[in-house]
Amino acid sequence: MPSLKGRYREDRPIVPELAAGAVVVQRQSGEVCLLFYRDEARWAIPKGHVDPGESLGTAASREVREETGLTSVDLGDEVAEVHYRFYDPVRDLNVYKTSVYFLGYTSERTLHPEPTFERAEWVDVAEAVRRVPFDTDRLVLRRAAKKLRPGR
Repeated sequence: MPSLKGRYREDRPIVPELAAGAVVVQRQSGEVCLLFYRDEARWAIPKGHVDPGESLGTAASREVREETGLTSVDLGDEVAEVHYRFYDPVRDLNVYKTSVYFLGYTSERTLHPEPTFERAEWVDVAEAVRRVPFDTDRLVLRRAAKKLRPGR
């Protein structure tokens, strides 16, 4: 089933939304976690809405835990802040989304994705870049890869 989200519509109102997430790195393998959205048939990096009064780091940690089932993730440096907009037909309005991503590190291997996701996998960064459909996600993954290189 394709995504319900669509192209920005100039004739509809717009609301801002803030999200936080993390490029989660498995310490032993260096692989990153990707989630596959069941209804949208696409791969994504764990992220979600920041609740009122919540810090970006707290939101990122919570969203990673909820979406992946990982219970021990150490949040590291901020990787990127990205912005994009889209039309949400369910609410009949445009959304201007700001998403902030951190690096996250875990020794856990077993992923337990929430029901929104068909599956979750550990993949190397290059494969993750190939799988995600959006330029903003590729940018985040590439910036994370630079921070993960030895000597940086």
